[in-house]
Amino acid sequence: MRLFHDASFRFIEARRKAYIVSAAVLTAGVIFMITNVLNTGSWQNYGVDFTGGSLIQIQVYENLTAADLRGALAGSDEITRFGEESEFVVRAPVAEDGSIGAVADEIETQLAAAFGEEAFEIVRTEQVGAKVGGELQLKALYAILFSFLLTLIYLAIRFELRFGMAAVIATLHDIMITLGFLAAFRVEIALPTVAAILTILGYSLNDTIVVFDRIRENMHKKGARKRDPVDLVNQSINETLPRTILTSGTTLAVLLALLVLGGAVIRDFTVVLILGVIIGTYSSIFVASPALIEIQNRWGLGRVGEKKKRPQPATV
Repeated sequence: MRLFHDASFRFIEARRKAYIVSAAVLTAGVIFMITNVLNTGSWQNYGVDFTGGSLIQIQVYENLTAADLRGALAGSDEITRFGEESEFVVRAPVAEDGSIGAVADEIETQLAAAFGEEAFEIVRTEQVGAKVGGELQLKALYAILFSFLLTLIYLAIRFELRFGMAAVIATLHDIMITLGFLAAFRVEIALPTVAAILTILGYSLNDTIVVFDRIRENMHKKGARKRDPVDLVNQSINETLPRTILTSGTTLAVLLALLVLGGAVIRDFTVVLILGVIIGTYSSIFVASPALIEIQNRWGLGRVGEKKKRPQPATV
């Protein structure tokens, strides 16, 4: 990482171009969401976990894998291992007549045609109602909003209010772009996808806090009050750039390996995480840090009030 040891990039000066890029991507995402509502009645492609459906547990007696079952069941990706290696759970949409038996019969017919009736056994069938799915949607939204609130409170106490506001803006930016991506490519929203979104939120905040901590540290250095705030923030970003590149690079390397080797079951989860790492790295530099300056310039929030005898820190 010595390549970035003496970096002196002018990130903040490029913030208006970054704003245009972000605005364009966010607008495209909103357009896709509206288009989905008009075409399908839902702004996202919700899976069985959120819309309701059937859960069928299958016990196999031959050396069959999830990929084998997926191939026999018309390429369905909603098949996961459950407990032992020989047990799987198939998630399927609700049948047209609302009967769970019809879904189980269809799955049994397809598997029998592919492997024979003696190769498997349907152990359990359950149905998840649409009401339960709606409650999960609401709870997922509450989880994200609650995390925003805790972030704002934590950073307002740990740093200053302006830092918390800037971090929330950057995190909201990341979540909205991710949701726009999911809407554009009709990625199925399941509970693992929500977990991926919350992971993105944590990753983005972690990267942003590292930059903010260096900004605060440089604000308290001797002579900082006489410096241009833009120069001070640029210096802080450049000083943390080796850590940012190293962390993002190693994380992406692991996720790319997981994407290639992990299989279809966790593919959507991995894709969302890859997107989140890229967006989180981008936003910590081009969204959170410029937002900090804009908040200070417009409202002057968060000037540190230390004892009068002590030198005041710089403001950005």
